[in-house]
Amino acid sequence: MHFAFTDEQEDLRRAVRALVDRDGGPHVPPPEAPDTGHDTALWRRLSAEIGAAGLAVPEEHGGSGASLVESCLVAEELGRRLVVGPFLGSAVVSAEAVLAAGDPAACARLLPGLAAGERVVSLAWAEPRSWWSTTECTTTAARDGESWRLTGEKNFVLDGAQADAVLVVAATGDGLSLFEVEAPAAITTTPLDPTRPMARFEFAGTPARPVGDEGSAGPVLTRCLEVAAVALAAECVGAADRWLAEIVGYVQVREQFGRKIGSFQAVKHRLADLFVAVESARSLSQAASWAVATRDERGPEWAAMAKSFCCETYQDVAAEGVQLHGGIGITWEHEAHLHLKRAHGAAQLFGTPRSHRQRLESLLSLH
Repeated sequence: MHFAFTDEQEDLRRAVRALVDRDGGPHVPPPEAPDTGHDTALWRRLSAEIGAAGLAVPEEHGGSGASLVESCLVAEELGRRLVVGPFLGSAVVSAEAVLAAGDPAACARLLPGLAAGERVVSLAWAEPRSWWSTTECTTTAARDGESWRLTGEKNFVLDGAQADAVLVVAATGDGLSLFEVEAPAAITTTPLDPTRPMARFEFAGTPARPVGDEGSAGPVLTRCLEVAAVALAAECVGAADRWLAEIVGYVQVREQFGRKIGSFQAVKHRLADLFVAVESARSLSQAASWAVATRDERGPEWAAMAKSFCCETYQDVAAEGVQLHGGIGITWEHEAHLHLKRAHGAAQLFGTPRSHRQRLESLLSLH
């Protein structure tokens, strides 16, 4: 199979890279700085100048009607600079959830503001025990006359404190269902990765509006898991690629024992191994984004492989970067610790590499 990006896709990549490079990220806030969420100014520019917020949204709802391939291109470029923004949580995962639910009223209500970058929509899915399960859920929804009320707790909600609307996964008598809650009170958490704002929600009889048919959320969540997996894989490839370039540049100027440390054979071998891993991850990420975007029958397998391998590759690059930067690799003012935290946080988000390998085994009927 021959795969190549179109001229329009390459133009999109260059436009996003130019914009985020001008912004000069990643930003390293001091430990005592208050959590302000994402960079709203940059997000407005990404939405207005490039249309990043509406890539996955059909034209009839104010988006550009692009595919997941374009979304992954943007995710890769935002990952390069560890951009803090609601692209993954709102523009990719939540947009996919609304579309996959097949609810015309919800699409008309939620997608135009999301596509314009004026509203942030979060998906409250993970729970303390079930994480991102497509079959289990302890949060429940019960009818109250003509309406619904939610009871339970949701963790690791991307951009939850900044959300204008939250999509909540809850169990009903017919299975898992999706509900919309307008801007509930969020409990801000302190995640491992300071560049990935998260929140926790507690529901106690909270009024909610159903999105899609009752009990139909299982396939919706399966699709969201595949989309999130390939978007995170692309993000990790972008971050690993730029961070590896920074490492290579640094070992050519840092001296030890009177020599540049990049001249030592052991360092060369380590960097060569990382380069091969990053290029392999890039190929896998691109193949997975195409397979999931086109709903290829092997798309779920590619998504599981990409999430597992790309996240672990970024973890390896991040760890080597801390060590090869020596003392400055563990100072707050340097970006090394941000890569280490982003890598480990991304590995846990939407399922660990091990859980995706187990999912792959199941898909291939290997056990």
